[in-house]
Amino acid sequence: MAAAALIVGWSQQWALPVIAALSVAVSAYAAFQVPVWCGALNRDGRTYCRDNAYGVLMGCKRRQHRWQKMKMIVMRSKAGDLSRALFPTAKEKFNAFLAVGGLLSAVAAVIVPVVTG
Repeated sequence: MAAAALIVGWSQQWALPVIAALSVAVSAYAAFQVPVWCGALNRDGRTYCRDNAYGVLMGCKRRQHRWQKMKMIVMRSKAGDLSRALFPTAKEKFNAFLAVGGLLSAVAAVIVPVVTG
């Protein structure tokens, strides 16, 4: 619902603080709360975990998987693994798109008033 409200907010030119708040809400939900597969690399190094997780960036109940995706973001050599872990199915691709779109919307909501004065 917040994503739909964000789209309506940009099209109806709502106040920028409202748009920024909606953008942060959409990004936070997609990154940390939306139900997805874990997607962390298993110990065999070839397969990915299919346990349930919450958020595109978070892992499942296994301690090793909890922060593995965030570590992949920081480590440059793991860029290919990150894309396979974040986007294994269409559902995860859509959720990642929501997270990135919300983040870009939040940045735009902060920059637009600075540029336009």
